[in-house]
Amino acid sequence: MPQFRAKRLDLGGFINARIIRDHTKRKVYERFEEERKALRYVIQNTALPQAMRTRAQLELANMHAYTRPTQIKNRCIMGGIARGVFRAFRMGRYQFRVNALAGNLPGVKKASW
Repeated sequence: MPQFRAKRLDLGGFINARIIRDHTKRKVYERFEEERKALRYVIQNTALPQAMRTRAQLELANMHAYTRPTQIKNRCIMGGIARGVFRAFRMGRYQFRVNALAGNLPGVKKASW
């Protein structure tokens, strides 16, 4: 969404439209995370009046899709692919292999047997 997109992106490496979109989703989720948690707390609190809980449900339903945590996709920061991404390194299988063999990843070495 253009209304959420930052004027200056703090990205490095390969950049395409999917990476920009994912970056935008991460920033928007980060900005609205506390508000979403507060609304979910109000919805689940049975001690509060039903009208307040219903209002909170409507507010949560009307929030933009980019504020949801399920919208965030793990992508490789080097190549931008979305499949076969190691979470700990945020790299795809191929980029992980190339960087590990080059010695760019501390604590990672090729296993030999």
